[in-house]
Amino acid sequence: GPACLSPCGKLPVLHIFGQQPLDIGRCTEAFRELYPDRQSHVVVLSDVVYAHAMGELEQQLCPEYPNIVFSRVVCGDPPGLAPPGEVRQFGRQFPVEAPGGLQDCAMFYVGAEGLALTNFMLTWNCCPFSSFNPATGCGRRETLNVNRALMRRLYLVERARDASVVGILVGTLGVAGNPLRELLRRAGKRSYTLAVGKPNPAKLANFLEVDIFVLVACAQNSLLDSSDFYRPVVTPYELELACNPAREWTGNYLTDFRDLLPGACAHVELPPAIPAAEAVPDISLITGEMRATHLCDPPAPQLPSTTALACRNQTRALAEISPAASFLESRSWRGLEQQLGQTPISKAVQGRRGIAIAYEDEGCEQ
Repeated sequence: GPACLSPCGKLPVLHIFGQQPLDIGRCTEAFRELYPDRQSHVVVLSDVVYAHAMGELEQQLCPEYPNIVFSRVVCGDPPGLAPPGEVRQFGRQFPVEAPGGLQDCAMFYVGAEGLALTNFMLTWNCCPFSSFNPATGCGRRETLNVNRALMRRLYLVERARDASVVGILVGTLGVAGNPLRELLRRAGKRSYTLAVGKPNPAKLANFLEVDIFVLVACAQNSLLDSSDFYRPVVTPYELELACNPAREWTGNYLTDFRDLLPGACAHVELPPAIPAAEAVPDISLITGEMRATHLCDPPAPQLPSTTALACRNQTRALAEISPAASFLESRSWRGLEQQLGQTPISKAVQGRRGIAIAYEDEGCEQ
């Protein structure tokens, strides 16, 4: 099946890619039509199911296009650091030989339209993209309005700034820690960590208290279209744009959450806390209300200083430590209660039988 090629350090992974047929002659003709200039700097990317045919395609195009570069599929993190002028990202590895770097290169993608192509276009949004669909045999210049897609993502950043309760959806095993909870704590937002498997509207609609969700997953699956969801779903990069004042929008979009971890290339340290009186007020672009955008250090829970033994309410003690427990305590309905010793004991009886539209003990109306 499809693979995002994200490295996993906890489990041994063996990638076995499918091999879909590729018409090399038709793909070569489509490439010539899209790039009539033989001196064009082009990087050829492919879906994993067509990686087996890239060697034959390279033999056809390299004699005509001296500046063409073919990417290689790499499973896992290659050893050592990438040398200057080489790109290692999303399981792809290729050198950049253009004078101006990657922004002077065009991208040619072999594969159908999907999440992989969208991820490439958002990340390398300075490069023009073209694609060849082997299923239809047609090549085209990608007309996806990247700026419009980025505007949609920036709207989600504004929604994240307005949110007070954030649900962290765990969708990967490739990271040992979760720095988002510390960021949300410093930003004064409550957070819940949820493991729901593959997110869908029905699952996430059960958490009405959550204002927005953040999906911690691989780069390919983080870009979730949440238009059908009851609450929006953002990426870790968008959440950091909303909560970290030190993170500024530069036009480059990061889809891989590993780039945001401490020690990574795009990691930004949290600025020191400032008093609320010195914070600059901010106005929401969606609701028009004032909101706080500064980071603060919430006070530590105050535990009793006396050393004498005393009975304490465990629920109240937990609420003093956990913001989630404090919020749950304020709700009128807290879930099913056991009520041990309060329910009378009775023998089991047979319940209704049949389906809800016509139980067996109900009469049929004519």
